[in-house]
Amino acid sequence: MQLKNSENRFGVVTISVHWIAALTIIGLFASGIYMRSLSYYDSLYQTLPPIHKGIGVLLFILIVFRLVWRMINVHPKPLENHSKAEKVGAKLAHFGLYLLMLVVMFSGYLISTAKGHGVDVFGLFEVPALIAGGESQGDIAGMIHEYVAYTLIGLAVLHALGALKHHFIDKDRTLLRMIKGS
Repeated sequence: MQLKNSENRFGVVTISVHWIAALTIIGLFASGIYMRSLSYYDSLYQTLPPIHKGIGVLLFILIVFRLVWRMINVHPKPLENHSKAEKVGAKLAHFGLYLLMLVVMFSGYLISTAKGHGVDVFGLFEVPALIAGGESQGDIAGMIHEYVAYTLIGLAVLHALGALKHHFIDKDRTLLRMIKGS
């Protein structure tokens, strides 16, 4: 399998980033829901949030890389059997997924830096608190983070259902192109 995309296939870089991002988003969503249930005395109350934040920053870096990769790399053409509505829907869904990912990550940053503290990324580096608006910033960003995260997961489910529809009903290569590049 080639590294870069071609007009007919996704390359290993695009496929790898897609699946790493998808699994990471699912894991962050699940950990976010779980963290809401923790009490102050739970052993994970102090340890899980920094892990969640660190992975979120790394995901942001991966998504920025993915967007740059997408701009400098050819994008495979849609399959011949895709209708105009499917092509437009796919473009809108992908745009929505990227937009929602960025909003979730930026709102997470605003939650984390609301009190003026940076975000430590596993002791490797710290993302500084460039915007610190106190408790109200954290509350508003927290509400946005939660609602947009649910919206992101909902759109991701629709995206996955679309891929499954193409695979099992249309019997085309849409899903296989993102699994093995064929």
